Amino acid sequence: MSQDNTPSETASNRADSQSTASSRLPRQAVFIVVVLSLFAVEPAAAQTNAVCSADNLPSMIEGFFQLTTALGIVGLAVVWQADSLIEMFTITPEQKKGLKRHKRSAMKSAVVLVALGPLYTVAGSMMNLPLAQCVDLAPW
Repeated sequence: MSQDNTPSETASNRADSQSTASSRLPRQAVFIVVVLSLFAVEPAAAQTNAVCSADNLPSMIEGFFQLTTALGIVGLAVVWQADSLIEMFTITPEQKKGLKRHKRSAMKSAVVLVALGPLYTVAGSMMNLPLAQCVDLAPW
């Protein structure tokens, strides 16, 4: 009852079986994604402009965007004033630099928030996106 396999042969057999299984896994994943995209996406693609055909949904989206933009601008004002107040009582230059960095990042966030809606409205209408046809995301 002697064993014919040496440890190096069993290790190479295990490595071959693992490499075969690992190369088969991506192919199976791609196959599953392709099959699902052919059958599962079809009903969603059949719907045409479901947002615009809803009764109050476009106005709700516009109102939500205007509300979040207004809250972002108010948040910027609060952060700016709080940082300015804290900056008056700081002692070290490192703290002042940190507060100025925080004010700049708050300003960048507010600019992005205000510019995002009109940018989507203009770019979406140029690219004929369905949501941009019926929803105006300009905050004013």
